[in-house]
Amino acid sequence: MADAALTEALEDAAALLRRARSVVALTGAGVSVASGIPDFRSPGGVWERHDPMAVATAQALARDPARVWTFLREVLTMVDAAKPNPAHEALARLEAAGRLSGVITQNIDGLHQAAGSANVVEYHGGVRHFFCMGCGAEHDGALARLLPPQALPWRCEDCGGVVRPDIVFFGEAIALDALTKSGQLALAADVIVVAGTSGEVAPANLLPREVKARGGGVVEINLTESAYKGLADVRLKGRAEVVLPALIERVLS
Repeated sequence: MADAALTEALEDAAALLRRARSVVALTGAGVSVASGIPDFRSPGGVWERHDPMAVATAQALARDPARVWTFLREVLTMVDAAKPNPAHEALARLEAAGRLSGVITQNIDGLHQAAGSANVVEYHGGVRHFFCMGCGAEHDGALARLLPPQALPWRCEDCGGVVRPDIVFFGEAIALDALTKSGQLALAADVIVVAGTSGEVAPANLLPREVKARGGGVVEINLTESAYKGLADVRLKGRAEVVLPALIERVLS
């Protein structure tokens, strides 16, 4: 997108947000790329090195917990090294100004909260919380970072069951709490800002369509073409860490 076209699109998007009574953000992997967490699906991403069916399903965890936990430790290492980038900070700033009702994120990295966002719905869960698949006991996620490779998989001291992160693996249902909270945010929103998500993953990809179906506005921020083509009222082509701060600056100025 040429500079002039991007500037015009930014002004159009900012006008939508300024007029809105309630704005919600839906974010995906593209928001965290600048923090050092790659989009798993992109070329060179994690899924080129790992079969997701072998390392990211509950069945795989039951069948070969050591292999899954080796993969999880790789993910945890990436997440622990990551810091919020200007995209996360811009959304936190918008919320602090009372202009953003909440963030619905498909990311599991906790970077929105680290940036200061208070109302965050982790649609696919997060790697800060862990529980035992056997007895259901909660476990301190900090311990997962201390386990030596030979101690994997992490097992519950109480029952011996395998401990797992509270994330949504492939084939698992979205937690009812996340569905309820995200649905409430979408129902109240008259503008949704979609950033860094391709719109390929259901049911999160239905949220912008729900807002649109009720007459609301959709602002899309993506570097490449997505499934939201034709749905967005304003499309901003660019990296989330560049475009989101520029947009929020215009909204709050």
